[in-house]
Amino acid sequence: MPEVAVVNSEGAEVEKIELSARVFEAKTHASLLHRAVVAHLANRRSGTADTLTRSEVRGGGKKPYRQKGTGRARQGTIRAPHYAGGGVVFGPHPRDYSLDMPKKMRRLALRSALSAKLADKQIMVVADLKLEAISTKRLVEMLEKLGVEGKTMLILAEPDEIIRKSARNIPWVILRVAPTISTYDILKSDVVLFTKDAVAKIEEAQAK
Repeated sequence: MPEVAVVNSEGAEVEKIELSARVFEAKTHASLLHRAVVAHLANRRSGTADTLTRSEVRGGGKKPYRQKGTGRARQGTIRAPHYAGGGVVFGPHPRDYSLDMPKKMRRLALRSALSAKLADKQIMVVADLKLEAISTKRLVEMLEKLGVEGKTMLILAEPDEIIRKSARNIPWVILRVAPTISTYDILKSDVVLFTKDAVAKIEEAQAK
């Protein structure tokens, strides 16, 4: 089983824990990770883009000029697509972009991402992370003491309103509550910082 050091809020090592080999030592499936990222991004799309066809554009009920005798091509409405302000041909309309992945594939992709991060030494575990009051400055100082650099995914075991409000103005921190984490967020992070209890919740969820 892989081992990882557990540090306190000052960055000092307090113990070592064994991680689940099933979760943190799984085979990396690049194609599965790609599919998980594509599905995640597709599911974020609102699909609300809409354009008006010639039947939906306002106006144009009157024939612009008579059918014959002008020397010009016959026209039935100034709202035809070739007129400025006319309808749009083959434009976007509301649609559902969402993609689904089977549950087993989603779980395997998550394990692949966590295993890849551990192999690259980009996973850290802190014994606990608590603040007495809402303070973005204090949280930044705490993360600096832990030695995290770059985009950081902070995973808690339970919702913490003080931590949430302290982290919301830090652009390089992604806050999540275990076990609801995504493969996409893990892959886009430079450091994945777990609390010790959050690791246990992830392993428990993946064992089912």
